[in-house]
Amino acid sequence: MKDALAIHRWLLAHQVHHEIVRLPRPITGADELPGAVSAPPGRCVAVTTFEVATRMEEEVVAVVSSVAAPPLPGVVGGLLGVRRVRPASAFTVNAATDYAAGLVCPLLLPAGLRILIDDRLRPDTEPIFTATGERHTALRIRALDLLSVLPGKTVDLTIPRPEGPRVAVASRH
Repeated sequence: MKDALAIHRWLLAHQVHHEIVRLPRPITGADELPGAVSAPPGRCVAVTTFEVATRMEEEVVAVVSSVAAPPLPGVVGGLLGVRRVRPASAFTVNAATDYAAGLVCPLLLPAGLRILIDDRLRPDTEPIFTATGERHTALRIRALDLLSVLPGKTVDLTIPRPEGPRVAVASRH
């Protein structure tokens, strides 16, 4: 399994400024990062892993998004045009990412894994936090730096609004 040390070494080799933060309490999932690091959920990044069924095969897809806006399976399925999408089991997450389920870091993911990046993650200079594969640490890195080294495709993961005529609703006074 990959860990904070592997991430730290990789970022040093790529000359990316970062900090491995020791958490005040252990976490079991990236969704607990905002409370553990006292940051808004929009500044914490999680990797959600799905199993998708195409016409020919099943594959695993990793989606990088903020904790504040986790990806919905239906949106991911519609985007990829697949028949079925479901959250990946812990065993599948561990095998596909080489990280502990719930604590997947968006860095150092296997080359063959399809990675989608939510375009709502803004490449600014503010720090963001992400899991490191360990319960006691998190990665603090500028959003711009993280997004610049992430492989994958940036996609729109907002819920599509239905098209059609808009009906005005009159209010009663």
